[in-house]
Amino acid sequence: MPSWDRVGVATVGKCKGTVEALEKADLVVCLHIPLFTKWLARVRAAGTRVLMVIDGPDDLERLMSPPGLKHAVIHAEQRLANARTMRVVSDAGTDLTVRCGEYPVMAQYGFADLPGRFDHWGAGMVHTFPNEGSASGVVVIAPGDIVVLPYCRYVHDEIRLHISGGFIRKIDGGLDAKLMSDWLDDNRQSLEDMDGHAVSHLGWGLNPQARWYDIALHGDEPARHHAGARAFAGNFLFSTGPNTQGGGTRATKGHYDVPMRDCTVMLDGDVVVERGRLVDRAMIGRRVER
Repeated sequence: MPSWDRVGVATVGKCKGTVEALEKADLVVCLHIPLFTKWLARVRAAGTRVLMVIDGPDDLERLMSPPGLKHAVIHAEQRLANARTMRVVSDAGTDLTVRCGEYPVMAQYGFADLPGRFDHWGAGMVHTFPNEGSASGVVVIAPGDIVVLPYCRYVHDEIRLHISGGFIRKIDGGLDAKLMSDWLDDNRQSLEDMDGHAVSHLGWGLNPQARWYDIALHGDEPARHHAGARAFAGNFLFSTGPNTQGGGTRATKGHYDVPMRDCTVMLDGDVVVERGRLVDRAMIGRRVER
């Protein structure tokens, strides 16, 4: 299996007859990351349910979808699907605006209960891909935000991204900025390749079972933080790179996932997340002790 930081790798899609067999299955439990692959799209189109299970056993127990999470996620999905503009701001200096509607909204509530549905055990989030070329503004990734892919670490010093025409044009900062810049540059297919610098999926977390501080609690082993780091309630998930999962054409390995704290997210001017807290009551769930 590919390492967890390599997205879009064919894996089972390379084995003769495997995809055809999966197309006939009711449910596939995937113990690696199949996202951005052609085989996943094929088996889902055939009606096969796919559940990704890639977190630690005790994390799976704690993060398992609590009562009400599915309804909260579906409500958030509908709100995002109806929006045509998303704006994200923060006291750290973020002010990003994108247009929405060109690509579908992706929603995960932790179980695959419908034909063709993909989900991730322990998740609880919604996201979409911005309209091509529409992302513009500044994103400030602040200390305490999480780079969960390709690294698994808290940000220590500010990263300032200057964005126009849907792409990151400049990356300012110290060590964390250098780590980001080098990763994206090393995944170019040519000097002109900017796909890894494109703004990719954007959304927010809704799972009350997930906790921002888990990397501090358990260490930075990636296998413990796939779902929780992306799904903790109120985080704004910023990413760069591929958009094939939404139907786009960018298949780059230059992918960056950054759950950000303390952001305000607005849909067509309406606030749904304020300084890192969900404010739409229909999106707010209750944590269950496990």
